[in-house]
Amino acid sequence: MTLAVQIDQFGGPEQMKLVDVDVGDPGPGEVRIRHKAIGLNFIDVYHRTGLYPLSLPARLGMEGAGIIEAVGEGVTHLKPGDRAAYASNPPGSYSEVRVMPATCVVRLPDAIDFDTAAAMMLKGLTAQYLLKRTRPVEGLQSGDFVLFHAAAGGVGLIACQWAKALGLQLIGTAGSDEKCALALANGAAHAINYRRENFVQRVRDITQGQGVKVVYDSVGKDTWDGSLDCLRPFGLMVSFGNASGPVPPFAPAILGAKGSLYVTRQTLFTHIATRERTQAMADELFEVVQSGAVKIHIAQRFALRDVAEAHRALESRQTVGSTILTL
Repeated sequence: MTLAVQIDQFGGPEQMKLVDVDVGDPGPGEVRIRHKAIGLNFIDVYHRTGLYPLSLPARLGMEGAGIIEAVGEGVTHLKPGDRAAYASNPPGSYSEVRVMPATCVVRLPDAIDFDTAAAMMLKGLTAQYLLKRTRPVEGLQSGDFVLFHAAAGGVGLIACQWAKALGLQLIGTAGSDEKCALALANGAAHAINYRRENFVQRVRDITQGQGVKVVYDSVGKDTWDGSLDCLRPFGLMVSFGNASGPVPPFAPAILGAKGSLYVTRQTLFTHIATRERTQAMADELFEVVQSGAVKIHIAQRFALRDVAEAHRALESRQTVGSTILTL
């Protein structure tokens, strides 16, 4: 028997219970992994509240790092004893040990410790597909402006550094002067405190009225309309989260009126649907982290038993950078 976090109904952080579960041997295409550290992400909140419904009872968590204990038939890229990390469906990383599909589990380089790996897999792969694979129709060139909301969060701080390495001028938004300073220290060219500044007007001022080629938005409802107004003609609006709530329905004609804009709703799990794609993206993430161009900021650590406290901190926007659960 081993410990895992489970919910029996959707709701607040109090719905998460630490329960004893039986973990057996991996089946074909599966691995059994003993976690050393676990990542915390906003998608975990969406699963807990039912915004992204799961079949109940359900286990939570999409990101982790640890040691492979056993592999099932057909798994050739991992073996028992390997250090490994992942961002993967189905949920279940909030646990000491789990059996899971091997597709998105990758061998972890010796130079990257377990805490760093657990803090960067989902967030780093997200930054990778946003900046490298989700680009406006006119492309991105060195010197181009992009707008990134929640720039002091886990994905945001990675994106700030990676964008700088790519030569992009990232304009970040955050909810305090301290968070803005953190974004600037991590490579953002400009930072806007949206609580006391009109981010649309500031973006227009920074870009001399031109607007940005792309907006990367994980906030959702609260920033949607303003984000569209920050785009230049043929710009791309990239929605990849709903921290403030889902984006309400809108009339497509508004995209024409605002400059023949493009809109896309992205998810990481479409990008890592195959082992080959997962490995290629992970290799690029590992390379940029090992080079020092991107550093992973772990600003909060909670014990697995304190997961409810971790969720409350995340939802109330009291966190910066990455948060991990320890065992």
